[in-house]
Amino acid sequence: MINRLILKQPRSISVGFKSSRSFKSLTFLRESTKPNSEDAVTTEQPSLTKKTYSRRPLSSIPIGSEGYSSQTMKKKPIEYLSWKSFLLFIAVGAGLTALFRSEKEKIKLRKEAEQNRGMGKPLIGGPFNLITDDGIPFTEKNLLGKFSIIYFGFTHCPDICPDELDKLGLMLNDLKKKGIQLQPIFITCDPVRDTPPVLKEYLSEFHPDIIGLTGEYEEVKRCCRNYRVYFSTPKDLKPGEDYLVDHSIFFYLMDPEGEFIDVLGRNYDVEGAVNKIAKDVNAYEPKSVRESKKQGFLGWLYK
Repeated sequence: MINRLILKQPRSISVGFKSSRSFKSLTFLRESTKPNSEDAVTTEQPSLTKKTYSRRPLSSIPIGSEGYSSQTMKKKPIEYLSWKSFLLFIAVGAGLTALFRSEKEKIKLRKEAEQNRGMGKPLIGGPFNLITDDGIPFTEKNLLGKFSIIYFGFTHCPDICPDELDKLGLMLNDLKKKGIQLQPIFITCDPVRDTPPVLKEYLSEFHPDIIGLTGEYEEVKRCCRNYRVYFSTPKDLKPGEDYLVDHSIFFYLMDPEGEFIDVLGRNYDVEGAVNKIAKDVNAYEPKSVRESKKQGFLGWLYK
């Protein structure tokens, strides 16, 4: 039955062709329409595959061939970029820029601190032997392991010292909010009148964390000299005798190794001082790390 149906089709299929071509087409149709024939599937499958996959994967086309060039040129480069990759590119670029600026600022602060310390023996700071307002010995070794801020003044100061200590109290509170803990120290320039009890009562009006230091006249004078603080207090005085005391008006920021970082004068308000201290604290590196970096590949940045 199948063969008879196929034999009725040649007229419609082979119209317009010569008889020899019609005979060939009839032969092809007879062979391709055999029942349960696997050849029919295999002969028609390639044509379907060819129509469905008009392009071959780039991985199967030799680089440099005509097919590779024609297929790759059909797409513009921008088509290979998705919005996710574009956002990733922007995010990475912004992150690297912020990191570069942050590291540049830290290197600048480290260089400034290095210049302030000077070559060899520090220009500011050194050994001292004093006592706290509780009568406990306090030396330069008590500066180790924490950042310290030191102020030199005296309890009979009429205006400057109270203003600066008020500012110091606000600075300490704001720094705590930033997670920065400082050891605040008040060293008297008037050891004759500023005994430990006097210091304790005076400093309690400003901030509970401030440590008052006093001591023998020569020890206080030596400490002031090491920190380049002007010291004009007379040594021999009669009880009740009044006198004036001159002193420098600076906050001295010291690192956990007891080395000087920078000074903050009256030109800094509370906000400016807090920001400056926070930057110096975040930029701090131990001396061993600083020295190793100077000898490293990027050592020229520290010169």
